[in-house]
Amino acid sequence: GDVEAVRMLADHVIARHYPQAGGDERPYRALLEAVIAAQAKLVARWMMVGFVHGVMNTDNMTISGETIDYGPCAFLDTFDPVAVFSSIDHAGRYSWGNQPRIALWNLTRLAEALLPLLAEEEDAAIKEAEAALSSFGAAFEAASLDVLCRKIGVESRDAADAALAQDLLQRMAESAADFTLTFRHLGEAASGDAGPARALFRDPAAFDGWAEAWRARLARQGRDPAATRDALHAANPVYIPRNHLVEEAIAAAVARDDLRPFERLMDVLARPFDAQAGAERYALPARPEERVLQTFCGT
Repeated sequence: GDVEAVRMLADHVIARHYPQAGGDERPYRALLEAVIAAQAKLVARWMMVGFVHGVMNTDNMTISGETIDYGPCAFLDTFDPVAVFSSIDHAGRYSWGNQPRIALWNLTRLAEALLPLLAEEEDAAIKEAEAALSSFGAAFEAASLDVLCRKIGVESRDAADAALAQDLLQRMAESAADFTLTFRHLGEAASGDAGPARALFRDPAAFDGWAEAWRARLARQGRDPAATRDALHAANPVYIPRNHLVEEAIAAAVARDDLRPFERLMDVLARPFDAQAGAERYALPARPEERVLQTFCGT
């Protein structure tokens, strides 16, 4: 209920993080729009490396658009849009595919806090907030499409390319393909060796069907196959903090006071896009007995 305190805080945030909003004729509306855009881009980017935050409460999203407090987080192995890992998430609220919806819910709470600054009359303030919030969907889709197009090696950002990328995701889900390695192995597939990518699919023909349209799309682009491979490798990591490797590092540190597994994992992850000799196991998904089904706040 302390409107003046909210105004002081908002002014501080504008000065520190979004100075461009300060010059707008409606600075607090501009601030809200800037935070919405930052969060839409952030969530899209983390989802496109298979990240599941695990505890996207309002206090775990930042005005600045940085990722914080993701204790029970996880990374996808096989692609499953409804994957849930957090031990405290019993209804799938923070599943991989639900993260944009939760981000918008959280941003709506921020908009509510800013209502007194958006307009003097409540109805007018609500309309201002709703207009700002309506931009989230398009901003998220644009950010996702930008990342996805780079991940499949295409240079445009149109509806046909969006459909091509979404078709791959659907086939990955149906064939329980590894999220990280499928995209990584597109580099080899673009330069003539589709074997590693198609081997990740329960039904390799599912990859073949998609790859035919994909290769035709790449051919229209006219880029040299080696350049396409390099661009794909630059967009798709070979190493992520796979859940079983994180658990392995935690267990060694806690049970044996041995930080070497942690330090080695950190060394590999410092260069996630570069294939590193001797680090092959860090690129592999968990074996069945290594799979991590739940993560916790201490993760």
